Amino acid sequence: MNDFQMTRTLDENAAEVALRTDVLSGLTRFPKELPPKWFYDARGSELFEEITRLPEYYPTRAEREILLERAQEIASVSGARTLVELGSGSSEKTRHLIEAMPALETYVPVDVSESALTGAAESLLAEHPRLRVHALLADFTRPLRLPESAGPRLVVFLGGTIGNLLPPERAVFLASVRAMLSPGDALLMGTDLVKDEAVLVAAYDDARGVTAEFNKNVLAVIDRELGADFHTADFAHVAVWNREHEWIEMRLRAREAVTVKVRALDLVVPFEAGEEILTEVSAKFRQEGVRKELAEAGLELTQWWTDSEGRFALSLSVADGTVAGSAD
Repeated sequence: MNDFQMTRTLDENAAEVALRTDVLSGLTRFPKELPPKWFYDARGSELFEEITRLPEYYPTRAEREILLERAQEIASVSGARTLVELGSGSSEKTRHLIEAMPALETYVPVDVSESALTGAAESLLAEHPRLRVHALLADFTRPLRLPESAGPRLVVFLGGTIGNLLPPERAVFLASVRAMLSPGDALLMGTDLVKDEAVLVAAYDDARGVTAEFNKNVLAVIDRELGADFHTADFAHVAVWNREHEWIEMRLRAREAVTVKVRALDLVVPFEAGEEILTEVSAKFRQEGVRKELAEAGLELTQWWTDSEGRFALSLSVADGTVAGSAD
């Protein structure tokens, strides 16, 4: 792959250190919590792909509908010659944008998985031999230094992943994105929208139990990587709608009193019957709320697209003072 380059900002032990830190911190506080990023080992990634195909899980289909219908418009409005994707994974959804951007010169995927970055680059370069791919092996929640590339640049953050960050974390993240942008650059961001509670809960608690297995996979990761003795059968998957904060909470609830040992941390973790671990928050948004959060980070919302049922939105924003179309 002559047109493929990778810059590493994570050392080989970064994931292990982060996991140890998160598990020690999360399981010794009350209430207990674990970050959702630890769902995604190879098995977790397979399960999430299965979730995206479930009838209850609408976000992936809704976002894909917008991308398919609006890719040409997004390409035209942004005028991007460089596409930067935060949390790129397999780069599957981004292909719709790349195909609509004949002027695109460089694609910069950012992910913590080296294998995902390499695999996506091989596939994309086979389809687009003129494209230059400069991957960043990095954590997008930390400040990034983007490689030199032609502008304007379009930074994309898809999948509604912004909702997994709590409001203070979102503020820090959006400010860091704003710091990446030069005049003429833009941010394309996916946000799941507030809707009927039953629809939302079903999307995170499907009838087949795939999401339950996905949620419990975080325990399997800790068992394997840190020598813990969690038994997934001891915990029930719970998904609830928090009306006050307008977000879904995924939790793991101890079915009975149990004690777990984490050998690598020399840690003993007691659970009372009914005690829960918060494993994910997935915030849902309204247009004015998105506009406000962007504005507080120094970004101006200029375009707002939704799917035909108004379930999901893609927003385009630019640094204050830069014009790129106008929002409805």
